[in-house]
Amino acid sequence: MNISATLFLAFGMSMDAFAVSISKGAALYKPKFREALRTGLIFGAIEASTPLVGWAMGMFASQFVLNWNHWIAFFLLLLLGARMLYEGLFGAPEDENEPRHRHGFWLLATTAIATSLDAMAVGVGLAFLQVNIWWTALAIGFATLIMTTLGIMIGRFIGPLLGKRAEILGGLVLIGIGVQILYSHFMAH
Repeated sequence: MNISATLFLAFGMSMDAFAVSISKGAALYKPKFREALRTGLIFGAIEASTPLVGWAMGMFASQFVLNWNHWIAFFLLLLLGARMLYEGLFGAPEDENEPRHRHGFWLLATTAIATSLDAMAVGVGLAFLQVNIWWTALAIGFATLIMTTLGIMIGRFIGPLLGKRAEILGGLVLIGIGVQILYSHFMAH
């Protein structure tokens, strides 16, 4: 795979994380660049590791990954989206009167895993091609770092316009991405 194909793949893989990060940034109260970079690093590291995991699985059990990755992504995104919808509609039970300045690590990690399962499936496919999986995974991780950081900062400006509806919109975006993943899988078969 040449460098332009790798870059297209990398930025294509980062689009789900970008969409989610906009809603994550909108749900925060004036997120700083430091928080955007933290989120980008978490998403980027996970997005870089999933093609490696997929590549390794492709060497051993590719059929299982290809048969189930869409369902796993769908249910993770559905659960995370439902949680965001609930918090947007009924308010978070903790710190209800205090604005949120950052998301918890585990929430970000779970969201990153859910949005990076497509990169795992790509990793399975890359196991059958003559590619340098390490450079490809680094490119995917770096593209996701850039796009997620950018998404959080864009969300910073959208958040004040939407208010509490930003969390509702974010939940709908997560659920929509999950449905799109499931739809794409069934339309391909």
